[in-house]
Formats: sequence, structure tokens, C-alpha cells
Amino acid sequence: MRGMKHQPEHVAIGALLCLASMLLGGCSLLQPAKLASMNTYALEAQFEPAAAGAGEATLFVNTPGARPGFDSPRMIYIKTPHELDYFSENQWVDSPARMLSPLLVEALEHSAKYRAVVDVRSAAKADLRLDTEIIRLQHEFLTRPSQVHLTVRAQLIDLHGKRVLATREFDVTQVAPSDDPYGGVIATNRAVKIALLQIADFCALESNASEPRSAPK
Repeated sequence: MRGMKHQPEHVAIGALLCLASMLLGGCSLLQPAKLASMNTYALEAQFEPAAAGAGEATLFVNTPGARPGFDSPRMIYIKTPHELDYFSENQWVDSPARMLSPLLVEALEHSAKYRAVVDVRSAAKADLRLDTEIIRLQHEFLTRPSQVHLTVRAQLIDLHGKRVLATREFDVTQVAPSDDPYGGVIATNRAVKIALLQIADFCALESNASEPRSAPK
């Protein structure tokens, strides 16, 4: 009977030890999960060194825009038509539209069709303005091998006449060398270079067409 007096105390101590063990074990469960490392990529395109500008006009390159869903650094892929998904461990270092801006300036300078090509960082007065918008940029797994699909809308505006000279969409697809995010990055950069050179040719053609011609003698 004497030992029975101490039984509640032993039970209480045991319960406390069990609770402490559960709390210590639960701490690991409450710790935030380790985030997977994120791979980041940039849009890149190499152009030949620019020659001296041969044209008379100054072209202002407006900051590119992007359609909803394509205006963030998230890398988009599709396995089902019209359904956008995002890679969880791979993304662009910035939004594609923002990365496109300096590359667009380089491509237009490479054409050597203007006295100068400027962007929002310049205070120079311009004769023409180029507006662009990314309509889609996605890695498509609808076929094998997969491919990257890039569509850019471009509009050239005469700032003096305050009129639209021309509008066109440039649609480029490139096969990915591998069916993974890195293969998509390589295909994207190839598609970007092709689209930018096409846009540069478009601007050169339309700006030349808009120049006044002297009357025949």
C-alpha cells in the first residue's frame, strides 16, 4: 500500500517524458521544408558588331510588353493544347519581355539602317517608334521532339506623321535539342534571334517605304 502512494507521481513523470519526446520529435515536422534549388536562365542572342548607321532616322524602341500569362519569369510549357503549366525548378532570370528589350536594340543596330537606335534610357528625339508584344513563348510537348513556340507582335509608328506605318506578327518555332527545360532554353534563344532579325528587316523595309520620294523630273 505504501508503494501505491507514489504511483500517480511516476505516472505524471512518465507522461511528461512522453510529451517532451513528442514535442522534440514534432519540431522536425514543423521545420520549413528545404526549397529545391532554382535554375535560372537568360535570353541570349549574338549579333555581328554594328556598322555605322547609314539612315537618317532615329528609331525609338519601346519597352516590349507581354500578354497575360507570359509576363513573368516563370517558364511555360504545355502538354495539352491551351493549358499552360510552369516548370517548378526552372525559370527565367527576368520576364522575357524585359530581357528582349536590349536584344531588340542590338538587332536593329546590327541592321545599320538608322542614324541611331535608342530606348527608354535615352532622351534623344526619335522619328520612328517600335512597339512590340510577346503573344506567346512556350515549350510545347505536343510532339516529339518537343519545340519552342514564340510569337511577337510588332508595330512601327511614324512619330512625326503620328500614324502607324505597319503591324505584323512574327511566329517562330524551333525544335528543342532535348525534351527538358534546358533544351527549351536553347531552342528559345534560337527562336529569339530569328524573330529579332525578322523584326529588324520588317522595320527597315517599312521605314524605307515611308520615306518621301522626290517628284520625277
